[in-house]
Amino acid sequence: MLNMFKTGLLLAGLTALLLWLGNLLGGQAGLLIALVLAAILNFGSYWFSDKLVLAVSGAQPLSEHEAPELYQMLREMTRRANMPMPKLYLVPDPQPNAFATGRNPQNGVVAVTQGLLQLMNYEEVKGVIAHELAHIKNRDTLIMAVAATIAGAISFLAEMLYYKTLFFGGSDDEESAPNPIGAFAMLFLAPLAAMIIQLAISRAREYEADRVGAEIAGTPLGLASALRKLEAAVHQIPNFHARPSTAHLYIVNPLRGDWLMTLFSTHPPVHERIRRLEAMARGWRIA
Repeated sequence: MLNMFKTGLLLAGLTALLLWLGNLLGGQAGLLIALVLAAILNFGSYWFSDKLVLAVSGAQPLSEHEAPELYQMLREMTRRANMPMPKLYLVPDPQPNAFATGRNPQNGVVAVTQGLLQLMNYEEVKGVIAHELAHIKNRDTLIMAVAATIAGAISFLAEMLYYKTLFFGGSDDEESAPNPIGAFAMLFLAPLAAMIIQLAISRAREYEADRVGAEIAGTPLGLASALRKLEAAVHQIPNFHARPSTAHLYIVNPLRGDWLMTLFSTHPPVHERIRRLEAMARGWRIA
């Protein structure tokens, strides 16, 4: 409950930043434009984000005939979680990884890579899929799609504000009109603030999905073991389908990068996730 409250506050902060930029851009008219833009983007995220993600990742439907054991595992865990069976997709990628998408539990999708099925044992695959089921159960897939689209709209409005100020100057109210230097600073600071809020939302949802996923799987240890292997594999095996725009969906960041990319990663540190899961295992074991 506390994590959901925190997520709600962060989403409200993103929306407030979007509306503030709209107001700076054009007063009440700009505020209305920002509201309409947010509504359109969120509508698009709600209805089409899952289709876009699956298309970009190259995911293909995985039938029960092709993966009977995986379907049986999924059936048992969705029964435990009291949620509908999601669709199962396979990403033809050698890097072990997985993601979830879908606007609600009734339209949920779990996508696993070929590498995950080849390199993980049964309990590890179970832990990973349970984590993704937790994202669907908690509606994180929709939350993150909304956060990403609002952050993108903020970047767009900040750029519009900069060019408006640069070429047309401020409004008639000189006290409230941004100067070119301020607009230039806003071009960088507003998207940076949006990105930081988006990162905070994503990291909070990952920790919560680890916790709920452990309950769904029946133990935290399978996911903890999987995370160790996933972290090592990401640095050794490239992901040919992941993009910066979809990287936040995966259970671990599929894109290798330097320390700066790690600092601004949408995922919390893997070692901290493992520490929390192992502490959870020491405290209890689900029947």
